[in-house]
Amino acid sequence: MDCVPDIPFGFALPGAQPPDPNDPQQMQQFMAQLQQLLASPGTGPVNWDLARQVAVSQLSPAGDPAVNPFDRNAVDEALRLADLWLEPTSALPSGIHTSVAWNRNEWIFNTLPVWKKLCDPVAGRMVAAMGDLVPPEARAQLGPMQSMVATLGGALFGGQLGQALGSLASEVLSAGDIGLPLGPAGTAALVPANINEYGKGLELPLDEVRLYVALREAAHQRLFQHVPWLRGHVLTAVEMYAAGITVNREAIEEAMGRVDPTNPESMQAIVLEGIFTPEDTPAQKASLARLETALALVEGWVCHVVDSAAGERLPNVVKLGEAFRRRRAAGGPAEQTFAALVGLELRPRRLREAATLWAALTEHRGISGRDALWGHPDLLPSAEDFADPDGYARSQLDLGNLDDLL
Repeated sequence: MDCVPDIPFGFALPGAQPPDPNDPQQMQQFMAQLQQLLASPGTGPVNWDLARQVAVSQLSPAGDPAVNPFDRNAVDEALRLADLWLEPTSALPSGIHTSVAWNRNEWIFNTLPVWKKLCDPVAGRMVAAMGDLVPPEARAQLGPMQSMVATLGGALFGGQLGQALGSLASEVLSAGDIGLPLGPAGTAALVPANINEYGKGLELPLDEVRLYVALREAAHQRLFQHVPWLRGHVLTAVEMYAAGITVNREAIEEAMGRVDPTNPESMQAIVLEGIFTPEDTPAQKASLARLETALALVEGWVCHVVDSAAGERLPNVVKLGEAFRRRRAAGGPAEQTFAALVGLELRPRRLREAATLWAALTEHRGISGRDALWGHPDLLPSAEDFADPDGYARSQLDLGNLDDLL
């Protein structure tokens, strides 16, 4: 999980190509969009209305197939069967209250609340940095015009966010695909169109791929529904790390200096390079370690219980498990998207080590003893424990009274 010091931030109006300055109609349309944009800043540091519009427009080239009754029934059946298979491999009960099949647009709509929580703090710092470019003695003279700076910053971030989420919506397989609780609590969601495409790439039967995705989604739901502190723990870890990322004022100043207020095309060409820079402090390093460990423990547990549940049932479970481990460890579009938004990559680098640790705990303490560690964050293995999974599993730890915490 690395800080990303050079992130290009482009800006484009929703669904629009750069206008032809020789075409009066295109220029008039662009100016009308720009006027509407500046007149409707929304609330908070990000123009979320713009982000949603851009995200949806990004789906046009790839399309957004509607979820047909066959796919909907297949998703319901896969999640129901997945929950049954997980019963003997987990001490945590089912966390699924609702099973749904989303198209790509529905994924965008239903995950926006969590993206807002994660992205607003970073966007706020970027917008504030843009406002700081105005000399203090000039701010009083600008008056209401000062708010346009914040509006432009919110539009820049919203436009980039929308492009990233639109691209991500064409790739994610489920609500919990990137290890974060992005969807509504208790709602297990698969994206059939993306699962179909992913299955073709693996050259495996679609039913097996769908069921494996359903197992992962159902396992995530068990964790985040029945470990009450986990959702806040993971999201707070992301927020704490993001809080230590600083905004490169020079990069913003350079980009804004290239804007010509009389030339709308200059707005289209804004690129903010090197906007986020890491703050290499002990506190930031500690935040990064907590985040890496939390993500690895969640993903390692999911991989272990899913492979245990599917081991003797899915013919291609080994190939599926390895494909998903590579997908998560190498970092796909999900991780790249988040890197572009808040300056860090959500890659559980120690995924395999964490899965081995959970397997060792299962062997030495059984399923109940293993899952009792989720009773409190202080009980979970630390990053140092990854180095000796068997030794940690054998270590003395009184779990006698922890079953009641699950």
